Amino acid sequence: MSKKKIIYTRAEMLKLNKDILAKRGVDIESIAEISYQQQSKYSDQVSLNVCVESVEKILSLRDIFHHVQLACEIDRLAEEGLFQGPIQDIIEQDFGLFGVDETMGLDVSSLYGTIGQTNFGDIDVNKHGIVQKLNDAGKEEGICHTFLDDIVGAIAAAASTRVAQILNEDLASEDNGVERFSIFDI
Repeated sequence: MSKKKIIYTRAEMLKLNKDILAKRGVDIESIAEISYQQQSKYSDQVSLNVCVESVEKILSLRDIFHHVQLACEIDRLAEEGLFQGPIQDIIEQDFGLFGVDETMGLDVSSLYGTIGQTNFGDIDVNKHGIVQKLNDAGKEEGICHTFLDDIVGAIAAAASTRVAQILNEDLASEDNGVERFSIFDI
């Protein structure tokens, strides 16, 4: 019996993440719009394109790939009633005191430090854009977005923070008259 593939390139992970998110009703632009909304308050240098680029960069990372794939699969299993015991109802009904979904979101948003987590808190509490739509749809019979809304919000938060860091790197480079070097391009 041959081994099943478990290691993917960044391009493959990005595609698989885009595919599973699209299957769950989420596109890259809707995530990027949240990042844009957060950062455009602080700088008129923010563009939706750099927000899309940031979302795609984040979705191509291995840890984020695992988070997105797991979150979508947990929600799907809950929709199909495949968990046993009380956890089925807890996940399916998005019980307010169940914090595992937020823990996954905090992990993803911490990719860009404490500010990423702060941005995630704002998105999680205020339910911006697609996060609100996912949260509302998750209340309907047969639909579970317990993990998805938090993962999407966390990706938006991480992308928002990445955008802020890129803009600040650009400003610092201009002020010092040096060519821009960014660890975020890696």
